[in-house]
Amino acid sequence: MKSVIRDIGLAEAGRQKIQWVRKNMPLLRALESEFAKSKPFEGVRITVSVHLEAKTAYLAKLLAAGGGEVSVTGSNPLSTQDDVAAGLAADGLDVFAWYNSTKEEYFEHLNKALDCKPNIIIDDGGDLVHLLHTSRKELLPHVKGGCEETTTGVIRLKAMEREGILKFPMVAVNNAYCKYLFDNRYGTGQSVWDGINRTTNLIVAGKNVVVAGYGWCGKGIAMRAKGFGADVIVCEVDAVKAAEAIMDGFKVMRMSEAARHGDIFVTVTGCERVIHGEHYKVMKDGAVLCNAGHFDVELCIPELESMAVEKKEQRKNIMGYKMSDGRWINILAEGRLVNLAAGDGHPAEIMDMSFALQALSAEYILKSHGSTGVRVIDVPDDIDKRVAGMKLAAWGVEIDALTEQQKKYLDSWA
Repeated sequence: MKSVIRDIGLAEAGRQKIQWVRKNMPLLRALESEFAKSKPFEGVRITVSVHLEAKTAYLAKLLAAGGGEVSVTGSNPLSTQDDVAAGLAADGLDVFAWYNSTKEEYFEHLNKALDCKPNIIIDDGGDLVHLLHTSRKELLPHVKGGCEETTTGVIRLKAMEREGILKFPMVAVNNAYCKYLFDNRYGTGQSVWDGINRTTNLIVAGKNVVVAGYGWCGKGIAMRAKGFGADVIVCEVDAVKAAEAIMDGFKVMRMSEAARHGDIFVTVTGCERVIHGEHYKVMKDGAVLCNAGHFDVELCIPELESMAVEKKEQRKNIMGYKMSDGRWINILAEGRLVNLAAGDGHPAEIMDMSFALQALSAEYILKSHGSTGVRVIDVPDDIDKRVAGMKLAAWGVEIDALTEQQKKYLDSWA
């Protein structure tokens, strides 16, 4: 199958990026060595749809080292890096993606990646699953199962499971301890601010930062904002999470009120229209808005466009909208994932854990085929603990173990 990429001439620059992350992903290196010998994916066709940058490329190469026939595409039009796509294609993988694809091109690339008739899918947000259950149903007999990377994707899968329309098992990698405690919190916390800071070149200290959503990603974003010296306001719809945000030292209020105070807004809810028309009317001049949820629906940009009297690019990845009273409201990265559309995504060491979970969960899907039932599956506890143990070993850290006497004590009731 012939790759569909922007420019194969960028391959060497892409290879350099992949090699850099490889040096900083010891868990994937260990699995690469193991899989190269055991070949768990020999003869298995795998389609990967994850943000196509260097860490994802190394995951794809790991699966190929394990014998897999791997097709790769992106999961967001603005997060694909053309040099990385070229590097993968030059190394013999089938790649279908380029930066800033149109909606039509994006789905064309997804469909081309599915044309291999995958046995395993690795999805990020649920687009592959959606296609397989709608326009590409003819491929369902080939699919043994797959893995989902994100909160948004798991939400969609759970809805499908409830409605009884899910046709193959999917491992909710996002729900593993070693995913959400580290990737969602520390990875998102750092990468979102990497994207904001490099794009705006503005100080965070002394500003009011509004974080919409206080799940694990929101916790990380709020924590890092506090570390930068910002005053943090959290907006929530869940009373428990709102109470947690207060006890973590943050103000909590409705978005209608927070909109009046915020200098920087970050949405991370997985829901639509989190910030919309009534909020734009009361925002400060120069307010900066961005989204760290999977889809570009959290900031209602069509309403902002209809209200604006002028639209002008302020700086790369910053679009300014002038209101009738002269205020400017600035949207980063078209309201798409700011950490990937305007940055390089999570740090390599963080994705090392998440992608180790992905690779081992894909192997689990193969080994357990026919015994799990058609449902959304949690990452097995032994895989979660294995990844944590591998990470500690990579850090050179040893921990205590329970003695037999202690185990007996913990298992007893008397």
